[in-house]
Amino acid sequence: MDFQLVLDQINTELRPLLGEGGKVASYIPALARVSPLQFGIALRTCDGEVAQAGDSAVPFSIQSMSKVFSLTLAIKALGEALWDRIGREPSGSPFNSLVQLETERGIPRNPFINAGAIAVADRLVSLGDGKAELLALLSRLCGEPVSIDTEVAQSEADTGYRNTALANFMKGFGTLDNDIATVLDVYFNQCAIAMTCEQVACAAGYLCRDGKHPLAGTPVLSSAQARRVNALMLTCGTYDAAGEFAFRIGLPCKSGVGGGIVAVVPDHLTLCVWSPALDETGNSFLGRQALELFVTKTGLSVF
Repeated sequence: MDFQLVLDQINTELRPLLGEGGKVASYIPALARVSPLQFGIALRTCDGEVAQAGDSAVPFSIQSMSKVFSLTLAIKALGEALWDRIGREPSGSPFNSLVQLETERGIPRNPFINAGAIAVADRLVSLGDGKAELLALLSRLCGEPVSIDTEVAQSEADTGYRNTALANFMKGFGTLDNDIATVLDVYFNQCAIAMTCEQVACAAGYLCRDGKHPLAGTPVLSSAQARRVNALMLTCGTYDAAGEFAFRIGLPCKSGVGGGIVAVVPDHLTLCVWSPALDETGNSFLGRQALELFVTKTGLSVF
């Protein structure tokens, strides 16, 4: 299959729609200034073939896409013990819901909502330097240095009132072990990591290769662990639109309010799309359409 042709076609079809729908994440000031008139797409196959189109080489804030990689670190270190205080079910509620967390007595529904990712960050703090470990993992996975956008991280911290409330809630229920400020520093900084579509598509490659490093071929996760991460992405990875994504796209996906979405076609490829304008569910307006076009044109799906 000529993947470069497919991506070029998607870019040609969607670029005229830039600015026609969605809004950038204005509640984070540093993201509010990002131009919505950008669209990038890139993929990497299990065999190392790459394709890209549009603004695929422009770095952007990966935001909640980082939760896939922080979860990977935690699973690798803790195994099944990670799930003692984190659930594995879709939330069906907004990603920053306080009500659900109170009802379920401080146990986050899954690791991809904010509360769950904060709980994962707490586990990483207990294990060592969470920020450094995450940056090192991402840099190894994509074969290039990866860094944190300090302006975005500070903007996250300055306006992260609800995330602070979630952390305090969980601390009150005994879900978090460490100092709240330390845990949130890891969480805010992981969300502020800047990467390109090409880097993300490469970094996530272990998820389509039974847990094996996309470049070195060494184990990142076991094949069973990689399958479980993909399952969580399919059921929980796109906020409370996960059912719609499964219905229309049929691929494990993880989105972020920076406008990126990473998708996995097991045993075939990983794909990253980016366009900053978001729909009402917090997912990229054009990114979602791009993924629908991709599966339509290629026939690739887990179903």
